[in-house]
Order: sequence, then structure tokens, then C-alpha cells
Amino acid sequence: QVQLVESGGGLVQAGGSLRLSCAASLVSGRTSRSYSMAWFRQAPGKERDFVAAISWSGDRTYYEDSVKGRFTISRDNAKNTVYLQMNSLKSEDSAVYYCAATALWLTTEEGNYNYWGQGTQVTVSS
Repeated sequence: QVQLVESGGGLVQAGGSLRLSCAASLVSGRTSRSYSMAWFRQAPGKERDFVAAISWSGDRTYYEDSVKGRFTISRDNAKNTVYLQMNSLKSEDSAVYYCAATALWLTTEEGNYNYWGQGTQVTVSS
């Protein structure tokens, strides 16, 4: 089992920055290097959408087109933590952001992620 806890959300003005963190608590005998990690987001009344993903080693990343060049996903396996640096925020980035983990290959598909955090709210005011 993996428990994920997100933090770092909040209220920010358009054009500002936030850094989200996702701390993973892992079952005995496994490390965060065993998992690919991702961020998804869900705005009110909309489906949950993929934002960014990172391989277990950190050498490969995927981004949703609308966040490319503005968001950066990274990980520190020594701290079992994944980050999402969000710059040049827009009102349309407002959503609940979820951290997710999978023992499968790096993927953007929500259904392939087995473990989810509770989410952290990001609100961007225009």
C-alpha cells in the first residue's frame, strides 16, 4: 500500500506561482523508486484530468499540453516526495490537484494509477 498526502495548495493571483508537494508513505520493503508518479486535477463540474507524470527514476516526464513550459514535475526519492512547480498560473488552472502513484510503467491514463491522495485546492484569482 501507498499513502499519498498533498500539500502546498492555496490562493494565488494570476501570473503567480505555487509548488505542490506529495509525500508518499510506503509499505515496508518498497521504495518510492518502485513507482511512477503523477498529478491530476479536477475543476468543479468537470472530469479529473491528467497534468503531469514522472518516471520512477525521474528521467522521463509527460505534461498535458496546456501546462507545458509553465509546470515542472520533479521527485526526490530520498524524501519519497514528488513536486509540481506551477508558474505563470492562470484562472483556468484552478482545481483540486491530486497526486497519484502506479507500480506500472509511466502513463498518463488515470485508470492505471492505483493510489491517490486526498487532493489540495489551488485557486487562481484573475
